[in-house]
Amino acid sequence: MTARKAGLRVAMIDKAAFPRNKLCGGGVTGRAHGYATAVFGALPDDLFHVSRSMRFADGARALADVADAPSFYMTMRTAFDAALRARAIAAGAEDFCGHRMASCAPEAGRISLADGVNLSAPVVIGADGVHSAVARALFGQGKRRAATGFALEVEVPGPPGAHTELDMTATPGGYGWDFPKAHGRTLGIGGIAAQDADLRPRFEAWLRARGVDPEAVRIKGHHLPSGALRPRPGRGAVLLAGDAAGLVDPITGEGIGWAILSGRLAAEAAARALAAGDPGSAFALYHQAMQPIRAELLRARLLTHLVYHPRLQPRLLRALSRSDHLQRRYLSLLAGEMDYADLGPRRLLGVAWRVLRGGA
Repeated sequence: MTARKAGLRVAMIDKAAFPRNKLCGGGVTGRAHGYATAVFGALPDDLFHVSRSMRFADGARALADVADAPSFYMTMRTAFDAALRARAIAAGAEDFCGHRMASCAPEAGRISLADGVNLSAPVVIGADGVHSAVARALFGQGKRRAATGFALEVEVPGPPGAHTELDMTATPGGYGWDFPKAHGRTLGIGGIAAQDADLRPRFEAWLRARGVDPEAVRIKGHHLPSGALRPRPGRGAVLLAGDAAGLVDPITGEGIGWAILSGRLAAEAAARALAAGDPGSAFALYHQAMQPIRAELLRARLLTHLVYHPRLQPRLLRALSRSDHLQRRYLSLLAGEMDYADLGPRRLLGVAWRVLRGGA
């Protein structure tokens, strides 16, 4: 959308035909909703089930219920992604969805599709996920498993749940979620892939504890770049956005907002570089614009040592259960109403002090 508004020709490539299934909890924060609206315009209300009730849990034990939480926009990614794609096509993007790539030479600006179509462009934006073919063509396979997350998830049809639930101890280095949707619930757990080799049996037990028979639902799995922020999300006239750039919050697992914002920034950088007649300058412009996002995610990475530390986490959960103030801060971060930078050194010390005292 942003590139088309700038007058650029755009080819949109995806191996899947839309609407297509996308394994994702589908929790859209207020900040992400704002980014999407700014880029794509007002979105239909029926894309979302708005949840304003949050439960923090420790396994089957409720730690805190917050009835007037910030709004979380719960969506099914099948419908959400299809709606955004339709807006882009209506704006004039050329549609190559449903076509697999046969070869990718992004620095040469060449993409060949399996059906024999060859495309060329002065700037290539790789927004092709955690296993990005564009990133591999730039930097090789790499060893990112230590910071790569993995999640398992199911869709349970029926009435939406009464609240959004986050289980803070569902898996080491991660959490579980029970998200209410218009026609059911999305339940999942996720953490660092290398830290939990027994995620499947853990998930099945977790589902049973919530009254869901694992044999009666389809369990799906996927990777996510939790904390795997790429030092350089591109090179020259090649830019990486969203999961391909590792733009996922390592505490919350949220990546939709950063994907939309980074896509907008990449398109703006491409437009500026092309207007100057220098496509190779696109990455330098993009990298500069990305610094606030990178700084925010690096702060989040530092905080994971407090949130998921095996010795400190019980104290954090005790503090969370006892402190309305800490609950509000956590929810403000989850909802995108405040940034990690907004905590500041004094507030961070205050949070650490509450945790160390166990909320006393």
